[in-house]
Amino acid sequence: MTRHQKLSWNGSNTSNFNASRRPALVHLVCVAILFSLLVLAIQFSSFAASKQKLNYSSEEVEVLKEFQSSVKQCVANRGLGLAAHIIDHCKLILKFPKGTNSTWYNAQFKKYEPLEYSYDTCEAILLWEQYRNMTTVLTREYLDARPDGWLEYAAKRIAQLGSDKCDNRSLCEDHLNLILPSKPPFHPRQFKTCAVVGNSGDLLKTESGKEIDSHDAVFRDNEAPVNEKYAKYVGLKRDFRLVVRGAARNMVKILEGSDDEVLIIKSVTHRTFNDMIKTIPNPVYLFQGIVLRRGAKGTGMKSIELALSVCDIVDIYGFTVDPGYTEWTRYFSEPKKGHNPLQGRAYYQLLECLGVIRIHSPMRAMRKQDWSDVPTREMIRRAHAAALRLKLGQQGGSGDLGQFSSCKVWGSANPDDGQVSGSPDMSKVRKHSNYSKWEVMPFESLRQEAQDHFYQMEGVSLYKMDGNKLDDLVCVRHFIKSES
Repeated sequence: MTRHQKLSWNGSNTSNFNASRRPALVHLVCVAILFSLLVLAIQFSSFAASKQKLNYSSEEVEVLKEFQSSVKQCVANRGLGLAAHIIDHCKLILKFPKGTNSTWYNAQFKKYEPLEYSYDTCEAILLWEQYRNMTTVLTREYLDARPDGWLEYAAKRIAQLGSDKCDNRSLCEDHLNLILPSKPPFHPRQFKTCAVVGNSGDLLKTESGKEIDSHDAVFRDNEAPVNEKYAKYVGLKRDFRLVVRGAARNMVKILEGSDDEVLIIKSVTHRTFNDMIKTIPNPVYLFQGIVLRRGAKGTGMKSIELALSVCDIVDIYGFTVDPGYTEWTRYFSEPKKGHNPLQGRAYYQLLECLGVIRIHSPMRAMRKQDWSDVPTREMIRRAHAAALRLKLGQQGGSGDLGQFSSCKVWGSANPDDGQVSGSPDMSKVRKHSNYSKWEVMPFESLRQEAQDHFYQMEGVSLYKMDGNKLDDLVCVRHFIKSES
């Protein structure tokens, strides 16, 4: 090939190459432009979404800030020296005045109890407002609906089983029959006003007996005596009693003359309880046993949880909540060291200013109790909705406030299941147990507010799974008559 031919050939190929390259280049430019537009669209969409989320969150934050201010004012008015220091829209610190007598010594950490406690009001209001709709007594429908209900959970509630699993369901049912109803015997809003009576020696400083008895239902703890000796201080009305293992051996004497008083076992059923139950005619149930790690502990706190699940208004008496604590006392026994009082007092005050309970105590008896400085139900409702939206938004949820948004497990109850607590071989004494008063109660006999709540919840019972988590509920749908 001559030099001229080579140049000619190279020129021809270069021309062809450039010609073929142009469409590819145009194609790449187009792809780049499209990609850039797509990126811009995504960024704009993300910016718009984040801006909307920011605006959405700011609205909720403003509602919660207003609520925090109301709680702070309530603590100032009602806290008997306690003061609330706001950290942000959810967190606050309750502080005792300097010089408060801190006498409770924590042997584990080798220090006296502190004079300030941090709380998250958003979590607290979500928890306690949810509790108003909860079922707190263990039932067959809960065990049936929960995936590991009979195999594992039931075993945790039977101390004498000797195993961590119910491989033999019939054996487990035998242990639980006396205390296990098919469906919830107690309903949210079943009572309007309830009194939870603790065991503090403070009860002897005020004569609140008649006031306590004026409530629709009264809740008491363990071995607290109810008789003429203490009637003017603690009343005589006896409806519910929450008991722990140590109190079982004395229950027969304590319950004498009160066959209808309902016993609710706090944690597990065991041989001591079973032996006691066989000798009394009282209805007996098992508390669902939710473990909530918080400032106030003990049977008194569990009684408040139980009362809140069936009552509109919960008044507490006999809880050591006034300043000047020097020792733990009971109104019916010698002084006994108990729970850390300052932390308990702070938490009870927080609950009052969240609209959960109303506190009665000797120092408060000296002034008019109208609770006008507690946040209104409407403000509490708005704060609850804001806290829930904010929580769901932070978790990446839609923020939908559907009333069943926390239901992780669903079940349905058989409307024709009329099984009542108690085994076929019950003793003569047990055969007179008044379970039918609660378990075969005609729906129409419930107060109107309880019926309205049932329809509002579409006939669904809410049960908590375990622990502090607010998002794990077992929900069981019941048959609603109007649907038949």
